[in-house]
Amino acid sequence: MLYLEFLFLLLMLYIGSRFGGIGLGVVSGIGLVIEVFIFRMPAGKPPVNVMLIILAVVTCASILEAAGGLKYMLQIAERILRRNPKRITFLGPITTYIMTVMLGTGHSVYSIMPIIGDIALKNNIRPERPMAAASVASQLSITASPLSAAVVYYLAQITKLPGYEHVTLLGIIAVTIPATFLGTLALSLYSTRRGKELEQDPVYQARLKDPIWRDRILNAESTSLNDILPKEAKIALWLFVLSLVAIVAVAILPEIRTIGDAKKPISMSLIIQMMMLCFGGLILLATKTHPQNVPNGVVFKSGMVAAIAIFGIAWMSDTYFQFAMPEFKAAVTEMVRSQPWTFAFALFIVSVVINSQAATAVMMLPVGIGLGLPAPLLIGLMPATYGYFFIPNYPSDIATINFDVTGTTKIGKFYFNHSFMAPGLIGVVTACISGVFIAEMIIR
Repeated sequence: MLYLEFLFLLLMLYIGSRFGGIGLGVVSGIGLVIEVFIFRMPAGKPPVNVMLIILAVVTCASILEAAGGLKYMLQIAERILRRNPKRITFLGPITTYIMTVMLGTGHSVYSIMPIIGDIALKNNIRPERPMAAASVASQLSITASPLSAAVVYYLAQITKLPGYEHVTLLGIIAVTIPATFLGTLALSLYSTRRGKELEQDPVYQARLKDPIWRDRILNAESTSLNDILPKEAKIALWLFVLSLVAIVAVAILPEIRTIGDAKKPISMSLIIQMMMLCFGGLILLATKTHPQNVPNGVVFKSGMVAAIAIFGIAWMSDTYFQFAMPEFKAAVTEMVRSQPWTFAFALFIVSVVINSQAATAVMMLPVGIGLGLPAPLLIGLMPATYGYFFIPNYPSDIATINFDVTGTTKIGKFYFNHSFMAPGLIGVVTACISGVFIAEMIIR
C-alpha cells in the first residue's frame, strides 16, 4: 500500500507540474487532503519557516528592484561583459552565478540574458554557448546563496544532528560556493566549443534568409546602459549588499545572536527574516520608493509563486514521508549506505518533478537524515537539488530560448536533447563531486 501511495504522490506532483507555479502548490493541496482523509495519514507540518524566509528575501529584493538597485547592478554587470566580449561564455555564467548568490533567486536572469545574447551575436559567438550556460549557472548557484531558503533549511536541520550543532551558515556556504563555482567553470569550459559556428548553423542561416527574422537579428540590440537611473538606485544596491554583510557577520559571531540569559543563539532562519525585513524597510525609506510599485516587479511575482508552490508540495510530501518512514527506511537504508550516491540521484529526480530546490530540500533532507546519512555527505550533495533543467519547462530556460533570436538555444527534436541538458549535467555532477570532497574537509 505504501508503494501505491508513493505512486499517488508522484502522480500529484506530475499533474501539478503540468500547470507549474501556483498550480503545483494547489494541486498538491488536493493530494494532501486525499492523503489525510482517504489514506488516513496523520497530517504533516507545513513548511512555515521556509515560506517565511522566501517571503522576507523576496520582499527585500523586490524593494531593491522597485528602487532601481537591481537595474544598477545590471548596468555594472553589463559594463564588465561589454569590456570583455570574447570571454562572454565564461563571464556570462559567472555574472548570473554572482547575481543569484547575492539575491537568493535565479529569476534575475531575465534582465541580463538579452544582454548576454546581444554581446555574443555582435562578436560572432554562437549565443547558445553563453546563454544556456548562464541560465544553468543562475540556478546551480542557489545552494551557494546565504539568502537561499534551501541553504537555511539545511542549516536548521543539520544543526539538530548530534555532533553537528556547531555547523554554521558560513560553514555550509564554504562548501557550496566553491563546489557550485567549480561546476559553473566546468559547464562554461564545455560550452566554449559546443555546437556549430554561426556561419555553419543551418537554423541561423535559414533565419537570415527570412526577411522578418533577418531584420530582427541584424537590428537586435539590448542594453541597460542607456537607462538613466535615479541616484537612489546606487543607495538601494549598497544597502542590499550591507544586508548580506550583516547576515554573514551575525552568522560568524553567534554571541551576537545570544540575547540575555538565553542558552542558545537565535536561529539563522529568524536572523535572515529579521535582516531582510529590516533592510527592505531601510531601502524603502532611504530611496523613498513607493510601496505600490514593489509588487509589480519580476522578483516579487516569481517569489510569491515559489512560496505557494512550496507550501503545497512540502506539506503533502512531509505527510507521506513521516507516515512511511519506518518501512521506507528499512527498504533503502542498506542500498544508500553501500552506494551513497543514490541519495544524490533521489534528490535530482525529485527536483526534476517539482521544479524547486527549496521544496526538494524540505521533502528529501528529512529522508536522508532518517536514513542515517552523515552531515558532510548531505551538505556536499546539495547541488543535486537542482535537476529541473532536465525537462526544459522552467521559466528561466524558456525565457532564454525566446531571447536567442538566432535560434541556437533550443529544445531539440527529441525534447530531451535541448540546450541546457549537457551544461546542467556537467555542472551538477562536478558540483556534487567537489562538494562531497570539500565537505569532508570542512564539516567535522
